Amino acid sequence: MLKNIKESQEFNESRFVRKKLFQEGKTDAFVLNLLPGQSVPPHPHPNAHVYMYVVEGAGTLIIDEKELTVSQKDVVHCEDQQMLEIENTGDKPLSIYVVLAKS
Repeated sequence: MLKNIKESQEFNESRFVRKKLFQEGKTDAFVLNLLPGQSVPPHPHPNAHVYMYVVEGAGTLIIDEKELTVSQKDVVHCEDQQMLEIENTGDKPLSIYVVLAKS
C-alpha cells in the first residue's frame, strides 16, 4: 500500500492533528501535525518504542525532561517507559512521521 505524507499534513487551529497512515499488528504509523504554539502533552508509551522523523518544520521534543531541538530530517527514538512531549516552538507548521512499535 502506498501513502503520501503530504496528503496527511492536515492542520487545525484549535489542536494538533494525528493522521493515521498504517496499522499492522503491533505497529502504527501516523503523521503528527502541529501549528506554531501547539503541543502534545507529556505521555508515556508503555511497551512500545517510538521512532519520529521530522518531515517539515522545527520544534522541541521533551523526553524524560530532556529537551531536544529538532528540525527537518531529524530522527528521534523514544524508549517504552520514557515520557514524551512535543512542542512546535517554530514559526511554521511542524509535521512528524511517527512509527509506534509495540512489544
